[in-house]
Amino acid sequence: MRIIFLLDSIDIKILRTVQAEPGLSVQDLADRVGLSHTPCWRRLKKLEASGAIVERATILNPDALGLSITVYANIRLKQHDEATLEAFERATLECPEIVECFSMSGESDYVLRIVTGSVAQYEAFLKKVLLHLPGVATVNSSFALKCVKLTTKLPI
Repeated sequence: MRIIFLLDSIDIKILRTVQAEPGLSVQDLADRVGLSHTPCWRRLKKLEASGAIVERATILNPDALGLSITVYANIRLKQHDEATLEAFERATLECPEIVECFSMSGESDYVLRIVTGSVAQYEAFLKKVLLHLPGVATVNSSFALKCVKLTTKLPI
């Protein structure tokens, strides 16, 4: 989504603060950026309405939850008509194991980041789900060895 207004220094402060601490109350956010409650709330709502803020998130530790396997699956589709692309994208939204899906240029049509508890669980997901998503021709999987950096913070 495209932002249709210019961000000023207060908007940037709000965005930096919210992405660093998504659980802050409006009053705490207002205190941190130097506004009173109501003007801060209005700006926050404007940033949300514009699409600059999509949602607030908490990052969970996948290892602590028994989800220590991260797989990047490069997907090629059999055909590239609008119906197939839309059906594939809709289907990925229904799979909680798929935590990211990117439409790509280059050799792959899509790259998926998949989180699971074991290699065996991924294999079952591959056989039972991935290979049956609409239009899938090939899946090329790469397993992450370790996470060096993971952030949702944009460089603003």
